Amino acid sequence: MVTNVFSPLQKSKHPSRNQILVKRDDLIDPYISGNKWRKLKYILLQAKNTNKNHLVTFGGAYSNHLVATAAACARSGIKSTGFVRGDAVENEMLLLCKLFGMELIFTDRDSYRNKYLLYNTYFHQNPSTYFVDEGGASKEAIIGCAEIIDELPDDIDHLFCAAGTGTTAAGLLKGIQQRGLKTILHVIPVLKAGSFITDEIFKYTGSVEQLNLHTDYHFGGYAKTTPKLITYIKTFIAQEGILIDPVYTAKMFYAIDDLLLKGAFKAGEKIVALHTGGLLGIMGMKDKLYKD
Repeated sequence: MVTNVFSPLQKSKHPSRNQILVKRDDLIDPYISGNKWRKLKYILLQAKNTNKNHLVTFGGAYSNHLVATAAACARSGIKSTGFVRGDAVENEMLLLCKLFGMELIFTDRDSYRNKYLLYNTYFHQNPSTYFVDEGGASKEAIIGCAEIIDELPDDIDHLFCAAGTGTTAAGLLKGIQQRGLKTILHVIPVLKAGSFITDEIFKYTGSVEQLNLHTDYHFGGYAKTTPKLITYIKTFIAQEGILIDPVYTAKMFYAIDDLLLKGAFKAGEKIVALHTGGLLGIMGMKDKLYKD
């Protein structure tokens, strides 16, 4: 794992986004990027402190988390196993996992739902293994994501992030609370019916007073896109010179642009968008992105 974090705060280049600063966590590492690095940082430390040398985790066939875990384990000199949801397939993401030494176990979707049972079925007699939930969701991940706030100015009015499980968002809100900041956290769920994320965040923070959930920017649900979103991605990347992915960050930036257009923020307010990385996920959408 990298130890010196490179995650600058970069001003948007496009005139319509002159209030926007981008926290470039995508630049931390090409494979353990963004919130994946933040989450795995303390998971690896906890595994080491409990004398575990084999991380076992879960994800879909295009999971950024699986790639990040495989890379982080290879660099840390420990083993990794990934339970992959669905039929056995071959793709660029799983190739990277294998190259980093991860053992892949393809699992039918019904069995995948009970991750602890899967883990215990395969590894209950192996005391060297360490369970890591899908996406790295854990209290250690919350601690790692909360540290992002320490790298930001105190006078931010609005902080945006995309969310799947809500782990990163919970860490951000926890960090805001710990620092006693006035910042409002805006969360863009990338799943349909993403309002459950409020409850998930509350479990870790005890308060959601400074949370604003925007549930209308999922574009059909997790890993779903529309022609409008694909067009937006191409335009944004050409304008900013910053890659974004269709699953998470594109939906967040679209939401910010839409809210700006609707006058949701006051002039002069400082807005930060957290780029959570995950750019390898573009590979799962390459056919759509190739189209004009």
